[in-house]
Amino acid sequence: MSVLPEATAEEADLLKGLGLDTLEGAFAFARGEELSKDRLGTRRRFRLRLGDGSGSPVQWYLKRYGPDAWPQRLARRLTGRGRAGPAQRELEAIRRLRAAGVPTARSLAAGQESDLLGVRRSYIVLDAVPGDALERCFADCLARWDAAEVQRFNAALAELVRGLHAAGWVHRDLYASHVFLDETPDGPRLRLIDLARCFAPRWRRFRWRVKDLAQLEYSMPPAWVEQYWDEFLVGYLAGGGQDRWERAIGRKVASMRHRHRRRQRKEGGS
Repeated sequence: MSVLPEATAEEADLLKGLGLDTLEGAFAFARGEELSKDRLGTRRRFRLRLGDGSGSPVQWYLKRYGPDAWPQRLARRLTGRGRAGPAQRELEAIRRLRAAGVPTARSLAAGQESDLLGVRRSYIVLDAVPGDALERCFADCLARWDAAEVQRFNAALAELVRGLHAAGWVHRDLYASHVFLDETPDGPRLRLIDLARCFAPRWRRFRWRVKDLAQLEYSMPPAWVEQYWDEFLVGYLAGGGQDRWERAIGRKVASMRHRHRRRQRKEGGS
């Protein structure tokens, strides 16, 4: 792999000019703004703000995954999970979800290298999606939207999450920080990002879907949850069984809040 079919001819030329069409070039690239957080191990994320040669701004994201410690790599090899690195897994999730009609980022370039223990290093370049994360923008939207606009948003969010799960996939990090909102004249457009942990569970699908929904409820503004969560859930389910889902999601959210309080107490006492 290198430049991917979703990249335009102009994007392919820019990727090649920056050296992002090869794994060695991607790991040598040093022009972006590093976004990496603590405890990400060998994972590094960069924001690239560029020009496309005609003066138009371009924003991409580069994700690099360096080699983990050999015991971790050996464990993944023995369990059959070493054949695809995290970049390849995110690429596969993007392809599958876009094919199913779930809007997310475009993948522009990717690559990986392997040795006897499986994938050693990998990378992926993604196009930035329009808009901003719900975590940052939605409280302001909620304050200025009228009831009809909020209902359009609720329907769009229900459609997005239902489409993800109907395709057989779960996000595993379905927080408000990973749903982007683009306000357009035709209404809100939503997209999912950060799909590296996505997978298609064979078993216990209800459990995994409940986890996604609990993460979403937990991370959305309390005012929206109090007034509109039921409306969203009815739209998501598009049928009956709401009580069962509410109970399961409620238990998971309560568990998340309990863990958060324990962590706060522990950090406060250290």
